[in-house]
This record gives sequence, C-alpha cells and structure tokens, in this order.
Amino acid sequence: MAEKEHLNLIFIGHVDHGKSTTVGRLLYDTGALSEQDLRKLKEEAEKVGKPTFEFAFAMDQLKEERERGVTIDIAHRDFQTQKYYFTVIDAPGHRDFVKNMITGASQADAAVLVCSAKEGIQPQTKEHAFLAKVLGIQQLIVAVNKMDAVNNDRVKFDDLKAQLTTLLKNIGYKVDTVKFVPISAYEGTNIAKRSTDKTPWYAGPSLVESFNEFMAPVKPTDKALRLPIQDVFTITGHGTVPVGRVETGVLKVNAPVVFMPSGARGEVKSIEMHHQALQEAKPGDNVGFNVKGVEKKDIRRGEVLGPSDKPPTVADDFTAQIVVLDHPTAIAKGYTPVFHIHTSQVACTILDILEKKDPKSGQTMQKNPDFIKTGDVAIVKIKPLRPIVVEKFSEFPQLGRFAIRDMGQTVAAGVVLDITPKAAA
Repeated sequence: MAEKEHLNLIFIGHVDHGKSTTVGRLLYDTGALSEQDLRKLKEEAEKVGKPTFEFAFAMDQLKEERERGVTIDIAHRDFQTQKYYFTVIDAPGHRDFVKNMITGASQADAAVLVCSAKEGIQPQTKEHAFLAKVLGIQQLIVAVNKMDAVNNDRVKFDDLKAQLTTLLKNIGYKVDTVKFVPISAYEGTNIAKRSTDKTPWYAGPSLVESFNEFMAPVKPTDKALRLPIQDVFTITGHGTVPVGRVETGVLKVNAPVVFMPSGARGEVKSIEMHHQALQEAKPGDNVGFNVKGVEKKDIRRGEVLGPSDKPPTVADDFTAQIVVLDHPTAIAKGYTPVFHIHTSQVACTILDILEKKDPKSGQTMQKNPDFIKTGDVAIVKIKPLRPIVVEKFSEFPQLGRFAIRDMGQTVAAGVVLDITPKAAA
C-alpha cells in the first residue's frame, strides 16, 4: 500500500447538489479514473437518458441507481493527493438513504459538504452537517458546487458562504478552520487545480489542494482491538471471511480473538486488504480476514471483534447524551426506536430521561423531564432489546456514537457516556 497516510473522506449534502459528480470529477482529475473508463460511463449515461451523469456513474455502481440517477448505498473509491491517500465514501443525500449515510459518516475522518450555489441550503444540507458533527467528524470542507449555473458569480458565492458559516457555527464547528471552495463539478472548475479563468476572484486552494490541509487522525494502536463486522462472506479456499474496518488496536495473524455479542472464539489465520496479504492491520484499514474455528452461521454484521483477553463490551443498558434532530411530537420514557451504532442496528428502549441540557452552554436545564422534543439535548438511559456491543465514547469514540432512526428518518444522534455491562453468561 502507499506510504502516504490514509484518510477516509465522506461527501455529504442534499440530494442532487452534485456529490457523486464531484467525486467522479475528482477521481478523473487526479487520475484515479481513466479516460477509457470515463468514455464507457459517458456511453452508459447516454444510454439510460442521463447525458450529464457520467461522472456520477463512477460512484453509482448499482444498476438501479443508474436508472434512477440517485445514490443508494455507500460506494468506496480511492485517490491520492501529494500528501495523503484517500478512500472516498460517497454518501446518499436522499432521505430514505440516511441510514447508509450514517454508516458512512461513522467511518469518516473528514467530510466535504457539497452545497449547490443554485439551490442554496436545503433540509439535508443541515441534517448531514449536523449528523457529521454529532458523529464526531471534526474536519470539514465546504464545496459550493454548480458555480457554472450562477455564472461563477462571486456575490452568490459570498452570500451562500455567509449563510453556511452561520449554520456550521450554530452546529458547533470551528468555522475559522472550515475552507469554502467554489467549484463546478461538471465543468471541473477548481477541482484538481485552480481555475483562475473561471473564478479570478477566488484566491484559495482548489478542492484537491484543500484536502492536503486535513490532519491525519492519530491511530489508536495502543488501545485494545475493536473491529465491527460489516459483512461475512464464504470464499472458496478461504472459508469464512468477515470484512470490516479496524477502529482501534491492531489485528494480527495468529492472534486469539472473540466476536461479541455472539461469543464466537477463534484464531486469525490470514488478513487481506485490497487483495494483498498482511501480517497485521491497523486502525483505518478496511480488511477481510479468516478466523479458524468460526463458521459463517456463528457471526453476522454488527458483531465486534476483539482480543480474547479484552473482549468488546456487551451492554445490559447504557447512558448517553443525545440531540433530538427531528421528531414530529415528543420523546418520552418507553420510546423504542432503532439505534444505529457502528455496523449494528438494534431496537432500544429509552428507560429514563435523566436531564435536559442547554445546547449552547451544556448546563443542566431540567432534571428528569417528562419528555424531550426537537432541538433538545438530553442525558438518557437506554436498554437494548437484544445483545449489542457498545463502548464509552471517551474510550472508543468509534464505537460510542450512534444515530436513532424511526419512521424513515433520523430522529436523534448521540454519544455513549456510561455502560452497565451484561453479566457473563
């Protein structure tokens, strides 16, 4: 693999603001997508009556997506800048696909918020920016897309930049560190290099150049191994191959490991990344691996792998701080929505609402309120309806943040403060 540091980058924002096209253009302009590939995609795009969608097709691999012209699942593609090696996670903007966006955001080190200069701030622009923040993404770049549709007008750009700055500031981003780049993904303006002809008034970096200013995350190799399982395959000659991303610690060949909550134990026989065999995998690596003594029926998506002597924590109940993003009425005790935490989805009941906090100052506003509603920040006690691995956000942030979904939308998001572990069976 490249010697450069690796970052996972997610593209977020409202549907049809050009996320997939931006990513496709980026891959093409950095050489990760060849001329030949692009030509093929262009022909396919014309075939299904989407003549300007060739760049988007670079990410939208599923046939159904091509016909509908929307992004459904999360696609991964790689590209490099002078400084870093990036895996791009292209997140869906459509409301019913927010669940996939959460899975993606919880794996990302940095985000690019794509907002169209033509349409301006839309509901998902806000929701995605907020979710990215609650899910712990600290680094953000804003790409103001479709500048060609507003004649590369500086006033339009400055106006939207001011609105977005207010939005991001209210969410809690340090806006002085956020870069705003005017782009046209379709025309290639300010993507890989600066377009002084199109935007002579813009003196900042191109989109790709701005990525070099991201900070690579510190790899938590000193912590115990935690690897949430994304999928389990049966591969001829290899047997059972779970796939997932190392969040903390180091996955090593021959190490004794345990999957929780199932409790399946075994020994790591081999590790592969991008079809190359590895002796060990570090945080941030998306790997497939084979475990001796574990069958496909024993494990599934949502399990978390850890060392036998320091198994992942299975919660009997846990206390968390949540932000209610969007609930039509109010949330009271006994509410049982679906929690999305690392790669797991499980129904949980809110047992108790311990306190309501002032979102601006973080001070306690009310002890034991009867209910909480949209916009509230609260500390709640939660009971999962089936066994699930959760960790404290302070110890394993990657396994301590979650989103709550109900009625086809994200209702709340939060972080785990404390856990009552399940007694060993």
